[in-house]
Amino acid sequence: MLLLLIRHGESEADLLGVHEGRADFELTPRGHRQAEAMAEYVAAHFSPTRIYASTLKRAAQTAAHLSEKTGIQIGFDPDLMEFNNGLLAGLPYDEAEKRYPPVKNLPVDQAVYGQESQVEFRARAEKVLRRILAENDPKAVVAVVTHGGMINQLYGVWLQAPIGEGWFFRTADTGIHIWEVAGRCNYVLRANLDEHARGI
Repeated sequence: MLLLLIRHGESEADLLGVHEGRADFELTPRGHRQAEAMAEYVAAHFSPTRIYASTLKRAAQTAAHLSEKTGIQIGFDPDLMEFNNGLLAGLPYDEAEKRYPPVKNLPVDQAVYGQESQVEFRARAEKVLRRILAENDPKAVVAVVTHGGMINQLYGVWLQAPIGEGWFFRTADTGIHIWEVAGRCNYVLRANLDEHARGI
């Protein structure tokens, strides 16, 4: 099985300079062009058999481009949503820092400001990854359109990495991570493939 983990395109929050997370912003015109280029690339090189997507607008709109190019219906899954950042969602960065200052050394199983904990975020990623693997056969090519934070958590599950260690797999707008599920040996074939969107 091939898994294609795909981040959404540029969203309006990127231009506004605000915390996104669960704030439900749409793609910008540039984000739509990025998503269109991603869809053309994936359709030409991978021929996905199934598409899963976060229910947040920026991911849903990105997945819609892929669905249109491939003819594959989208399966929306709320567990693929970005980190629940609670009261910070939609706030400008400087305002959020004043109203809700960062809490140092917060245990990974605790949260503040209406957010989910790191343990809860990881558990959500593990649940959705297990479900995707169980629902698809070994020859499937599965596209998962989601968010940078969720992709990082999925890597944590895949690599059995400790929670809260501060590492992060960077993903460009519509960047693609390619994993192969091959029984006992699982592979990361590519990380953050973004040639399709360069120059857009």
